[in-house]
Amino acid sequence: MPKTSTINEVAKIFCQSVKEVLESSTRSKIRYAPTIQKVPSISLKPDLGCFVQFTGDYTGLFIMNFSGQAALELYQQAMKFLGLPEEELAKDYTADDVVNFIGEMVNQIIGNARRKVEAKFGLLARNNQPKAITITSAITLSVATMIERPLCRRLAFRTQEGHSFYVEMNMEQTEFIPIEDPEEAVDIDTLFEEQQKLVDQDQEEGTQDEIDALLESIG
Repeated sequence: MPKTSTINEVAKIFCQSVKEVLESSTRSKIRYAPTIQKVPSISLKPDLGCFVQFTGDYTGLFIMNFSGQAALELYQQAMKFLGLPEEELAKDYTADDVVNFIGEMVNQIIGNARRKVEAKFGLLARNNQPKAITITSAITLSVATMIERPLCRRLAFRTQEGHSFYVEMNMEQTEFIPIEDPEEAVDIDTLFEEQQKLVDQDQEEGTQDEIDALLESIG
């Protein structure tokens, strides 16, 4: 079975984080396509997009694009779960409450994903504050500090009512290669201590042999 590339491994982690955070916040079902798409670039797209950069041991850009219906549905489900009366809820995806809600969800998702990457690979990254905006035409984004020709991926999602939203992400061209199996990792300090004990033991045995020989000669 071929080894999964690092960008695809990270894309799967982000996919899990999207599902976990949104389902927990909205108490509704989130579905995703079982396919990761390789794309040449990533963009903010209508109706509502949110982006956030992550940097550190690994670097990239994370975007979520929502149809107006998807953003509004997720917002309303989350607010109803929190106990807000339906008559007090925003009725349009362009409302500040909806835009701010999406920004907060993306903030939670990127944090969840970074923790998963750290737990699996031992690598750390930080992110700036996500920025959510309503837009009418696509805006291609890139990270100025990134190595040329970043790797780009897209993931497709559906809300419980079947409305579409997407994750688009890119990363520098990097590969996470485990140094060793943690379960089989060798503690170098312990290894040196054990070796020194063997040396000391050999020296003690040698000294005792010399003493015995001396006593025999005296006797």
